[in-house]
Amino acid sequence: MDSAKELAGLKGLGPVSAGWLAAAGIRTAEQLRSVGAVEAFGRISIREGRAATANLLYALHAAIEDKHWTEVTDAEKASLRRAAGLRSRP
Repeated sequence: MDSAKELAGLKGLGPVSAGWLAAAGIRTAEQLRSVGAVEAFGRISIREGRAATANLLYALHAAIEDKHWTEVTDAEKASLRRAAGLRSRP
């Protein structure tokens, strides 16, 4: 399986997310797990700017955990936002 298909096949990720990851130097699921969601999000944010939203951060975390991003708990989301330096929700 090629790396783009491998990444796009992770729960909650698709071809756009896989392309962003590859452009940020993360080309396999193992690399994503090794780097972690927050670092991967940071790399993508530098390249993609505002297109990289908190939902992407949640999706990256969920993909590593083998669950859909909608299954990420509020506590996990808050922790991820803090770690990524994103403002908290009102």
